[in-house]
Amino acid sequence: MPRTRRPREASELQERVVFIHRVSKVVKGGRRFSLAALVVVGDGKGKVGLGMGKSAEVPLAISKAVEDAKKNMFEIPLTEGGSIPHAVEGRFGAGRVLIKPAIEGTGVIAGGPVRPLFELAGIRNVLSKSLGTNNALNIIKAAAEGLKELQSPEQTAERRGITVGHMFGSKKED
Repeated sequence: MPRTRRPREASELQERVVFIHRVSKVVKGGRRFSLAALVVVGDGKGKVGLGMGKSAEVPLAISKAVEDAKKNMFEIPLTEGGSIPHAVEGRFGAGRVLIKPAIEGTGVIAGGPVRPLFELAGIRNVLSKSLGTNNALNIIKAAAEGLKELQSPEQTAERRGITVGHMFGSKKED
């Protein structure tokens, strides 16, 4: 009966193709073309994954990328307003992405490849700016690295050995 569990789990996850890149390799008889697909998979509740797949055909490259994305999923702490707890800068290669929390109603202000990552992660209010390169792969990986660095106030307070109220300067002691 494990088959009934799989389709339900798959239906919870949404997937979006960020880009498909045609790559050519020069060989003795001419050029050999293959395709590289970058896919984001997320549940819209704080779990998101990023995957890359390569094949000679588009559907096969996308399915490989989806499998890779599901293997590389990670959790993101979200606030009640659908934003992130604090500002962070992600780095990968030459790509740098600045990610800042935003107030309710702002929406996802992000360009290019970073937008699907935020949307499928369930982040509804965020500001981001791509710095450095315009290579889609490096930008989205930098954004993912930045999101992996995020910590909720509870995690930070626990790491410091204090309460959340004490950390934010509350007058009463918990």
